[in-house]
Amino acid sequence: MSDLKKIVLAEDNSTLSLLLKFRLEKEGFQLLIAEDGKKALELIEEHNPNIILTDIMMPFISGLEVISHVRNKLNLQIPIIVFSAAGQEEMVLKAFSLGANDFMGKPFSPNELVIRVKRLIT
Repeated sequence: MSDLKKIVLAEDNSTLSLLLKFRLEKEGFQLLIAEDGKKALELIEEHNPNIILTDIMMPFISGLEVISHVRNKLNLQIPIIVFSAAGQEEMVLKAFSLGANDFMGKPFSPNELVIRVKRLIT
C-alpha cells in the first residue's frame, strides 16, 4: 500500500467531490469519496484516514453525526474539517462542540482547502 496521506471526503455534491478529488490528488493525497454519511463512516472505519472532510447536510447520516461517531464511538482524534452552505451558524457551532477542527463556508476555494488540510496533517 502507498504511503500517501488518506482523506475521507463526505460530500453529496458529485461535482464538488470530483473537483476536490482532482485538486487534492494533484497535491499527493489519496482521496476516498463518500456520497453520504453512512458510506463515510464505513470508509473511516476501513481505511483509518489522516483527515476527514465532511459536508454537514448529507443523506442518511449528517456530517454532525459523522463527527460525533468518530469522536465518541471510535474515539479517534483524526482532524475533521466541516463545510456547509452559508447561514448555518448554529450547525457550525454544533460541529465545533462535537469536535470538528476547522470549518469552511460554501462555496470555498479548493486552494484554501488544500492549505487547511496540509496545516492539519503535515
